[in-house]
Amino acid sequence: MNIIDLGRRDYKDVWDMQKTLHEKRVAGDIQDTLLLVEHDHVITLGKSGKEKNVLVPMKLLAEKGVAYYEIERGGDVTYHGPGQLVGYPIFNIKEHLIGIKPFIEKLQSVVIRALEQYDIQAHARDKMIGVWTAHGKICSIGVAVKRWVSFHGFALNVNTDLSYFNLINPCGMRDVNMTSMKEITHETVDVQNVKKHIIDSFAQVFEQEAVAQCLSDLI
Repeated sequence: MNIIDLGRRDYKDVWDMQKTLHEKRVAGDIQDTLLLVEHDHVITLGKSGKEKNVLVPMKLLAEKGVAYYEIERGGDVTYHGPGQLVGYPIFNIKEHLIGIKPFIEKLQSVVIRALEQYDIQAHARDKMIGVWTAHGKICSIGVAVKRWVSFHGFALNVNTDLSYFNLINPCGMRDVNMTSMKEITHETVDVQNVKKHIIDSFAQVFEQEAVAQCLSDLI
């Protein structure tokens, strides 16, 4: 499993990057690959989403410096921004006989295991994709699968400015309360350490060795 830490990158750049890596994974030119990144402020709407779940005019989003994209992942509307760790697994989900639903369940398990390292008790909910705590939803998950290879992924609120979620109905739900690791622990959390725990959890849950790679070696 290739691990690529992108630091902080523009959403559109990483979206394009995913498409390139997806094609390479479909062709068998690369192994399963996990991108880890923080984005500038952006709102994305999934293919089954409803624009009415964006609660402010597009002009106001632009004034606030929030980009907007309609994309091909599942799910409704979500927010990405600084202090939020986003993971994009470009995985062949057929090769290991995982399937789409078990793949999403494994992603939930990855995040839950990582949060345990901070004494944050998290769980999945029946018929509701994502990861939840007693304080609210801490991680959103939305994937796309094409030719049995996944892209898009999960967004874990680490030190996220939660006020940006007021711009939307997160995942299309009007009454959902979003939380973050910072809000729960009452202290700023080292994102690099969170990445390490996420990588360890991926290795355990997917039973693969994690190997750090440079993007230039794969594209």
